Amino acid sequence: MNFQQDKFVRFRDWNSDKGSESNSPAIHVARSGRIRNTLWSVSEKFQRGLESSSEGIKRFRKSFKSLPYNRVLSGSFSSRKKILDPQGPFLQKWNKIFVLSCLIAVSLDPLFFYVPVIDDNKKCLSLDRKMEITATVLRSFSDIFYIIHIIFQFRTGFIAPSSRVFGRGVLVEDAWAIAMRYLSSYFLIDILAVLPLPQVAILIIIPKLRGSESLNTKTLLKFIVFFQYIPRFLRIIPLYKEVTRTSGILTETAWAGAAFNLFLYMLASHVIGAFWYLFSIERETTCWQHACRRNSTCNTAEMYCDNHRGVGTISGFLNASCPIQDQNTTLFNFGIFLDALQSGVVESRDFPQKFFYCFWWGLRNLSSLGQNLATSTYVWEICFAIFISIAGLVLFAFLIGNMQTYLQSTTTRLEEMRVKRRDAEQWMSHRLLPDSLRERIRRHEQYKWQETRGVDEDNLIRDLPKDLRRDIKRHLCLALLMRVPMFEKMDEQLLDAMCDRLQPVLYTEESCIVREGDPVDEMLFIMRGKLLTVTTNGGRTGFFNSEYLKAGDFCGEELLTWALDPHSTSNLPISTRTVQTLSEVEAFALKADDLKFVASQFRRLHSKQLRHTFRFYSQQWRTWAACFIQAAWRRYSKKKLEESLREEENRLQDALAKAGGSSPSLGATIYASRFAANALRLLRRNSTRKSRVPERISPMLLQKPAEPDFTSEEQ
Repeated sequence: MNFQQDKFVRFRDWNSDKGSESNSPAIHVARSGRIRNTLWSVSEKFQRGLESSSEGIKRFRKSFKSLPYNRVLSGSFSSRKKILDPQGPFLQKWNKIFVLSCLIAVSLDPLFFYVPVIDDNKKCLSLDRKMEITATVLRSFSDIFYIIHIIFQFRTGFIAPSSRVFGRGVLVEDAWAIAMRYLSSYFLIDILAVLPLPQVAILIIIPKLRGSESLNTKTLLKFIVFFQYIPRFLRIIPLYKEVTRTSGILTETAWAGAAFNLFLYMLASHVIGAFWYLFSIERETTCWQHACRRNSTCNTAEMYCDNHRGVGTISGFLNASCPIQDQNTTLFNFGIFLDALQSGVVESRDFPQKFFYCFWWGLRNLSSLGQNLATSTYVWEICFAIFISIAGLVLFAFLIGNMQTYLQSTTTRLEEMRVKRRDAEQWMSHRLLPDSLRERIRRHEQYKWQETRGVDEDNLIRDLPKDLRRDIKRHLCLALLMRVPMFEKMDEQLLDAMCDRLQPVLYTEESCIVREGDPVDEMLFIMRGKLLTVTTNGGRTGFFNSEYLKAGDFCGEELLTWALDPHSTSNLPISTRTVQTLSEVEAFALKADDLKFVASQFRRLHSKQLRHTFRFYSQQWRTWAACFIQAAWRRYSKKKLEESLREEENRLQDALAKAGGSSPSLGATIYASRFAANALRLLRRNSTRKSRVPERISPMLLQKPAEPDFTSEEQ
């Protein structure tokens, strides 16, 4: 119990110390109140749902069920003081969602303008009840996002301006300071944007007003939606800047960014079309009122369909006073709204029909900058046409500029490649390079572009932190190193050191990587492609050995022997093979200095088991072993031939000895002829071999690869 009391006292002291204007816990708790507790709980539940942490929450609740009531109460208090990081991933995702919801909300508000409709038969103003209910429900759903955003604003910390000198700055987590900062910034705009004024006007205010319901609905919705549209739209601008400041981008791809700007253009067309629809009804009702003023028998109440007395009696009079199909400008000039009246969209209750027609009218005039608008002398109509012209000019320039920016981002690499290719062509022409070299240079640049798309991987990875760079290198190179059998038994630390120093290299078809007799300065680990290795044992006539290398193989093992030798000189080893590509090759290179560093730092490379593995999979050792086996087989064959000849000679001597007479026997004659034939065949073979190979060159084995001596270290 004492622990709980101490914990509660510290919680109150923390609040009192961090309050900006209060010094006592009681005053701070009084300012919190039930409303703040309710807001904390609602926002906490919503954040849990967005972060998909239901499993952890269930375990959290189960663990708290076994605690006393006071501990649960103090735990809930501590959870409510959780402050969100404005640069955290959760708020960055939420801000993007809220920006899109704001754009959808400002596209839903103009739907209220489609509620008034003209009854052409009765020549009166009516209301589309179905459209009224739909717009009210959609507006209520969009307001939920505003409410959640306001709740999050009371829980989002901020960086103190005085602490920005210390790197990123200190995050202020005082709930009272956060609330005061938000109340003095965008709180008023958010409240004006989220107030359910259209819903309240339709459900509460309009039914209690005197006069025509359709007239009151048209008038109130026109002013309420228009004036509330301003804060709802203005709130998007700072929020968009905040999203681009924290995350850098709003959309992940260039085409999505272009589509976003195109959506803004379409949204403006939709809003202008809705205003045009409402103003068209407004102009027709104005014409009716002017006609009624000129006729003493006309009753203005009959122009609204909710007044059932005398409806339809003035339809003929209004048709004659306000002609639509055959317009008489001397009676009344409808100006740019005549198209809406003649097309019948103001009389239709088919929402898709009038929505798309009004949207097309707005898009057409917004794209043409209002050049085809024939206005009347009505001032507000002229102002509306001027607004369309200016808005079209600004939005069109904004759309084209942003789309050009986004589309250029996709072609920047292509332009860089084109410039590099042009510079290479000019340099080759200046140096008068032959066509064969030019073609090889072009193939190399083309292959490099296809593999990297113009991205400099070395600079990109070099700028990253060390741990992230190590993980990326492991992802790119570890699987390739593990395919080399000699590296399978290395530990993680050694593999990380090798991966960190591997560099990607590209070779085109028929490229000579290294020639026999040249110094070896790198060891290649092949990731893709096919190579051919050829050795002539130092150019000795009559010796030729070739092998193929594929993905997972390596070459340049002479460098590894040189690096493992503790008594090696500074001179690089000489290549015993010529390595040439048969196709495009993608590999990782380990330079001589890097390999020497790894070998000197990690003496575990000197294990006997690793040396045996290296001998087994090395192309140089394999070639030497094959030559050694061939030489042993030749010695064995020669020795066997000599033994067979010796046996035949002995048999001949025995046959001659048994004959004992002056005339040789038949057996001795056969043995003598066979011995002479074998001797003659052997002489011919030796003479032919001597004619091909000079006498001064004796049969020599391929030189045994150098093997490091670790006896001094093992002792």
